Amino acid sequence: MNYHDITKEDLLNGPGVRVVLWVSGCCHHCKNCQNPITWDECGGLPFDEAAEKELFEALDKPYIDGITFSGGDPLYMNNRKEVCRLIRKCRENYPDKSIWLYTGYKWEDVKDIDELKLTDVVAEGPFVEELKDNNIEWVGSSNQRVIDVKKTFDSGEVTLVSCH
Repeated sequence: MNYHDITKEDLLNGPGVRVVLWVSGCCHHCKNCQNPITWDECGGLPFDEAAEKELFEALDKPYIDGITFSGGDPLYMNNRKEVCRLIRKCRENYPDKSIWLYTGYKWEDVKDIDELKLTDVVAEGPFVEELKDNNIEWVGSSNQRVIDVKKTFDSGEVTLVSCH
């Protein structure tokens, strides 16, 4: 897996102060995507031991509220294995920090990925330029949903995150 960046103190991609891993590779190619540079799975840098060490050193800081996986698409087929491993490691090492994941896939198409049960929030669906809405918190278009994963699995029905 390749990645483009590790943002160590982000305030835009989930609540609080977060670390964001921006992975390479996306098959959705949404019109007017905010990050098309991340589409090419060969772009960026290899996510190697040094990158993983950098990621977890950033997460170690006590003021960090959680991690967000974005990109590209963390659930792009060639990213899934590594991203799922990182989700497991994050949950094990930081049980009190939240895990958010952004994907262009619909929830119904990815909900069976076991590691998603370890996340707190999945922001899902492709960005649709014609449905762009700057008033929606956390996503860019009205077709996208910000899903409370635990409540969704507990209830059996998609439950959205309450935005304030």
